[in-house]
Amino acid sequence: MREYLLLLPIIFIFHDMEEIIGFDWFFKTNPDLFEHFPKLRKVYDGLTTATFAAAVYEEFIPFFGVSLLAYYFPNKILNAVWFGILLSLTAHFVVHILLSICIKKYVPCVITSFICLPVSSLIVIKSTPHLDLDMITVICIIISVLAMIANIKLAHGFAHFLSKKTNSSLKDVKILIFQNQQN
Repeated sequence: MREYLLLLPIIFIFHDMEEIIGFDWFFKTNPDLFEHFPKLRKVYDGLTTATFAAAVYEEFIPFFGVSLLAYYFPNKILNAVWFGILLSLTAHFVVHILLSICIKKYVPCVITSFICLPVSSLIVIKSTPHLDLDMITVICIIISVLAMIANIKLAHGFAHFLSKKTNSSLKDVKILIFQNQQN
């Protein structure tokens, strides 16, 4: 299992780079998505590529941190937490593929989802026999999955917070520039 631990953050960042690169383009070329899918508006409206990238960075921290800890300090708890994060990422790929099918359009991240889904599924299959699947391990896996779901919501909230701060700072700069031009 140790040979797979450091693949998790690599798979995550490979996938999310496509998402970051295509984020702004996707919503600018598909403005009607917010009318057809109102839940998307709540999650993504008002975000910029920079604030979305900041949210991805926040999401990356547990992927990288837990992988490093499990690699250098192997134990059943860290392995279970790592496995729960891997399961979350694998499910994340499925969600992106289903979203693309649902809206009948390319979604930035679907190509890497198709590439990463078989790889992460294989890692799940190869890693499962190395887990000591007792009650504590199962609870740690469940808690880890739930923590990753909460972390996605936290990351989106962080991105919206940054967007508001960035927009208010830009407005202040524009006001100062306008005032200086008037003088």
